[in-house]
Amino acid sequence: MTNDIAHAALPLSDPLLDELAASLAGPAAVVGIGGSTRFSHEVFAVQDQLMRRLVRDHGFRALAVQDGAGAGAALDRYVRGGEGSAADALAHAWRPQRTEETAEALRWIRAFNRDHPHDPVRVFGVKPAQAGPEDYDAVLARVRASAPSRLDAVAAHLDPIRTAHAVDEHVQRARGVHPGRPFAEHARDALALVGSLPGPGDDADVMRRLRLIVDFHEHSVAGRDDYAGEAAAWAGTIGAWGRRTGARVVYWDGVAHTAATETVLGMAPGRGARPGVGSVLRERLGSRYVSVAVGFHHGDLGSVAVPEPGADLVDARLGAVDAPGHWVDLRAADARRHWDGPAKARVISGVYDPEQDATGYIAVPSIADAFDVLVHLRRVTPVRWLP
Repeated sequence: MTNDIAHAALPLSDPLLDELAASLAGPAAVVGIGGSTRFSHEVFAVQDQLMRRLVRDHGFRALAVQDGAGAGAALDRYVRGGEGSAADALAHAWRPQRTEETAEALRWIRAFNRDHPHDPVRVFGVKPAQAGPEDYDAVLARVRASAPSRLDAVAAHLDPIRTAHAVDEHVQRARGVHPGRPFAEHARDALALVGSLPGPGDDADVMRRLRLIVDFHEHSVAGRDDYAGEAAAWAGTIGAWGRRTGARVVYWDGVAHTAATETVLGMAPGRGARPGVGSVLRERLGSRYVSVAVGFHHGDLGSVAVPEPGADLVDARLGAVDAPGHWVDLRAADARRHWDGPAKARVISGVYDPEQDATGYIAVPSIADAFDVLVHLRRVTPVRWLP
């Protein structure tokens, strides 16, 4: 087994990252680079370094991230020379994006665009427009001004649920800090209550913001009771961007979303296989969608220490190579022969519990169909959170 790995594996040095990026580019319209966790400096660094090479050396001109259209637009304004800092641009991004690592990647894109004003890199979110903290503030301000006697009643619905913009509702449940009532129910009640009030209920902007708030909570992981996301819609956003602009796209997300096949989540195996964005893109683009998985063996993620992987995970087999990092190209015939088959790959999300480490995985029917390239890192350290 070790010889099989050694035959296909290469260490992660700068020249070989160049080689890897070149092998990914080819005829690709979209390269999905999925991380097994969003909380590792090293995992993100591989995603970032591959993005930079695909932009610099191979003409990719768009970066898609899992976030709402509004948050993506804020990132895009920054990289195109807008006012403020990278941290300012990330202020209302999805919490896992708000790291110094992401800020540094945005600063690099901004510098690239400054040097290439007629051929810039654009950034966009794959999700529709979403509510943000400013929407709650605007609703409460209007109620305070027009119906102050009902302010406490409206706030009782909105104050608990706005916390989901800092810590996702499903993560709050997993950590035992959720206040109890489903956030989507609070949001719907707030919409009905404000809609009944003379003044705020007649304000089109207030009602639009409340409908955004309801939509945000109804379409969250907790609201949908599904981790899979809305694969067809997100893939459609990526495809539409490519068709409209002609740009080749780098897509950053988690491995469950970028995998080119359906996946089964270890935390919820009873729900069966779910399509991800990558599986929809593979169906629509064929080999013009390329999927990369960036995983790791063990390490410290700040809030949790992740042990060595169980023997049934592909990460354990990859970890047989004694190297800080290496990669395996599953498109090569000999590598596919050695590696292909059903597999489980480690996934460490915001609800990961070391006591339930055996459930921290995704299962795929064919590892070589799910991922074109496996990148494996020996040890990881935490991301650096922005203030």
